[in-house]
Amino acid sequence: MRMRWNVWNLRSRRCYRLIHACFLKARGRFAARLIEYSVQGNHLHLIIEADDSGALTKAMQGLAIRIAKALNSLMERAGSVFDDHYFSRLLKTPTELVRAIRYVLQNHAHHYGHQGADPFSSATDRTVLEPPRGWLLREGWKRVASPAG
Repeated sequence: MRMRWNVWNLRSRRCYRLIHACFLKARGRFAARLIEYSVQGNHLHLIIEADDSGALTKAMQGLAIRIAKALNSLMERAGSVFDDHYFSRLLKTPTELVRAIRYVLQNHAHHYGHQGADPFSSATDRTVLEPPRGWLLREGWKRVASPAG
């Protein structure tokens, strides 16, 4: 989910706290579960498990509205927060899932050159995540390797 050019750096403590609160408020809603996340300066990476495509659409719409309202309030502004529609891709195999999780959790190194766990991701804060229901996220990924490795 990419932000518009005039939205503040999402990795600031104030913005991150609001986004984290939005993740908490969205937890358990719309038949979708946040599995992993990473907050970058101008975009979010999310791995979400949804019961179906309709549930994913509603969950993403609900989350986007929560985040937009929170950030607009913080920045004392109105209008669009997100630059475009989110990009989604169905992960079908354990290998695809492991690669996606690795990408999400290690993306900060690409953008900021930091090694180790990202303090703005689910690598260091698991409180907003929900347990997965599907086989691929519960067991299937173990057939490949550790997603953080």
